[in-house]
Parts: sequence; structure tokens; C-alpha cells
Amino acid sequence: MTLFEELFWRGFVNQSTFRDPAIIDDQKFTFYFGVDPSADSMTVGNLAMAMMVRHFMNHGHKAILLVGGATGMIGDPDGKNEERNLKPPEEIAKNKAGITAEYRRIFADQDFTIVDNYDWFKDLKYLDFLREVGKHMSMTQLLDREFVQSRIGVGGKGISYAEFSYSLIQGYDFLHLFRTKGATLQLAGADQWGNSIAGVELIRKLEGKTAHVWTGPLIMNVSTGKKFGKSEDGAIWLNPQKTSIFDFYQFWLNTDDKGVEEYLKVYTLLSRTEIDNVMQEFLNHKPGRAAQKRLAYEVTKIVHGEKAANEAKTATENLFTKDTQAIMPTLEIEKNKHDITELLAMNGFTSSRSAALRVLEQGGIKLNRQKVITQAITLHDGDTLQVGKKQFIRIKMKPS
Repeated sequence: MTLFEELFWRGFVNQSTFRDPAIIDDQKFTFYFGVDPSADSMTVGNLAMAMMVRHFMNHGHKAILLVGGATGMIGDPDGKNEERNLKPPEEIAKNKAGITAEYRRIFADQDFTIVDNYDWFKDLKYLDFLREVGKHMSMTQLLDREFVQSRIGVGGKGISYAEFSYSLIQGYDFLHLFRTKGATLQLAGADQWGNSIAGVELIRKLEGKTAHVWTGPLIMNVSTGKKFGKSEDGAIWLNPQKTSIFDFYQFWLNTDDKGVEEYLKVYTLLSRTEIDNVMQEFLNHKPGRAAQKRLAYEVTKIVHGEKAANEAKTATENLFTKDTQAIMPTLEIEKNKHDITELLAMNGFTSSRSAALRVLEQGGIKLNRQKVITQAITLHDGDTLQVGKKQFIRIKMKPS
């Protein structure tokens, strides 16, 4: 299967500047793909585009993976209805380290270069930037952007010059990587199309050369129509300290029947034949959830490694046994009797006591597989709490 055929089959085709997209099989490109350090981990939304990147790598294209130390100091305003709070430099540094570590883990067997755009922006003088970049960026082009219109129009909350300039900064990234590393292609999610085109225009105007953009669509939950990658308690992270390996595995295991084939194509490296075989087994006996089980295992293996995937698989097969203890989130308590809503909220397993109460009233809290029906609860060492469909917590008593 050619790269174009693979991208089309897997659903990684959105917008492109190529007149003939099949050119990605006729010549090799040096491309770049970037993530801003808005957090110390990527989410499964970022992972979808990282998997698109992986296919370009597999077909021989040269990869530059960018960590946006400079762009992260401003924050992408696209999709935001109000001004972001600026992050302190020390938080950005921590976040950069987290993103870099995930790049190295996800693409462990690939050849790539990691760069940080702060390295070329830190010494760039303001007047030089205005003369070289600002002079060649059309205000009309920027003002036509949908998010700018929503922020400056009637009822909008306005936009600062800093956030308005974000496209210029990202555009300069492409220009710099074109000049220094020969990058002629940017890969991105659909929401980055406008920012990516800014770089194409700078390369055309300043270098008289052609550069290109390839974007993949944002992955949607087929059943809900909402952006894919969130659980009842928020985003699903690649960092096991933010989303435990057990919870990560459970998230994929609980994906809906309608979307599981699409998720297999996007989030795994299984071949067409392998996915067809998995789906046939699934369709023959849906209660067996063969597709979800394979999805959970394959994605966990890519993100956390084969050993962790095997542990999560075994723990799930032997749920509520000692096999789960190594990877199931642990909650240490000092006493046996608790208000379950207060306990869950105080320890971050729900966003608030009212949220915990809603889950309780809906029958979504279980203790050792038995539904909890009152707020007052008695816990013992080794008990297992289930909160919602996907979150499992092991109880551990603190030594007295």
C-alpha cells in the first residue's frame, strides 16, 4: 500500500496544498510536526496526529519533531474564546521535558530530530522580526481567520497583540526549518491549517520556493459527535502520572462499537488485513468486544510499551485480583468510614462533590463489584472502587 493509499484508508486526509497528493509517494520530503507545551503531556488527540506522522516516517520521509518553547510562551488562540493566562518559564520548561520524553517513547524505533523553537527565537530582535516577518504577513489574511473574527466581533472578548501574532511566530518556524534543515512540508491537525499556511507564504515570499502543508482531521467520537479523547473526568493523557496505565487501557477498552474500527485505523499500526480480521471476529460476536480488546492492547503498547500493555491486559482479565495492584491507581486512607462523595472529590477522582454525587445517584460507584447506594461507606485495605465505567481505584490503609 502506498503512503497516500494508507493515509486515505486510515482517515488521515483533510486539507493539503498539494495539487496531486500522490506526490508524497513520488518524492521524499523533510517534514516537521510540532506540539506546544501547554501541559507536561500530550493527549490522545495529539496522539492521533502523531500516528499520522508515524506513517510518513515509515514510508521514508525525514522527520523533525518540534517542541514549541517559544509558541508555548504565547499559546495558540485558535479555538479559544478568551485570552489565555501566560505560563511561567519554569512550567514551560517542565512541560517541554514531558513532551520530549513522549516523542522519544512513541517514536522509539524511528529516526527523527527534535528541535525547540525557543532556540531560534530567544536571540531574535524585535525590529528584525518585524522587518523580516511582519513586513510580509498580510493583515487581511490574519483578520479573515475565523477565531479572530469571533474575538473582535460583537460580543467577542477581544484579542491581544501577543495572541494575534501567534501565526507569525509559527510561520517563522517553518521558514527557519526550511532554511536550516530543508523542511518543505508541515504536518498538522486540521485546526492548524491557517497557522501552517502562514509558513508556506513566508517561504514563497522570502525564498521564492514552494512548501506544503498536510493536515489530518480532528478525531471525533462517532457516537456523540464530540471531540474524541475525553473521559468522564477529563482528557486522556499519555503521561502515566496523569492518566494511569490501567485507566488508559480501560479508556480504549470502553470505546463504543460504532467508532472502534475507525479508532483501530487511526491509533494502531495494524495492517488492513489484521484490522479486517479483528472486525470480522468482533461482528461475529459483539459481546466479546474483540475489537476493543485489540485496540486497548495495541495503543497501550505504542504509548507505554509492550510490558505495560501485557500487565494492563492481564490486570483487566483478572480484574479485582492482586494482578491489578501494580498499575491500578491507589488511594491511601487513614480511617475506614468515609463520605464517598467527599473522598472522591478531595483526591481528584471527580471534579467536585456534586459530580461524585451525580455518579453515585446514577449507580456508577461500585465497591468490590457491588453498587454503592449511600454516601456513607466503609473501606478496607485491598478494596477496589469503581467510579463510572472506566476508573478503578485500589484502597490502601496507611500504617497506624
